[in-house]
Amino acid sequence: MGGLARLALPGPDPMPWYATVGLGIGGSALGGIIARILIGTAGGFIFAFLGAVLLLYLYRRFVQHRGLTGPSARRVPPGV
Repeated sequence: MGGLARLALPGPDPMPWYATVGLGIGGSALGGIIARILIGTAGGFIFAFLGAVLLLYLYRRFVQHRGLTGPSARRVPPGV
């Protein structure tokens, strides 16, 4: 899931493979929780993917201080 989330959101992302795996696992858990709240059952692949995309967006937004669009989306994060 983490790899698919990174493909879904464009831009440079200097993240090691283990962080991508963690993103996928965390996104699957988050997607499962959201699906359980919204529809009352496990969400499967779609909610796991959406959870991973949400985690990647939040990581970029609050840790790397980048947005999804505009000039800040394409710049390489500081410290790389």
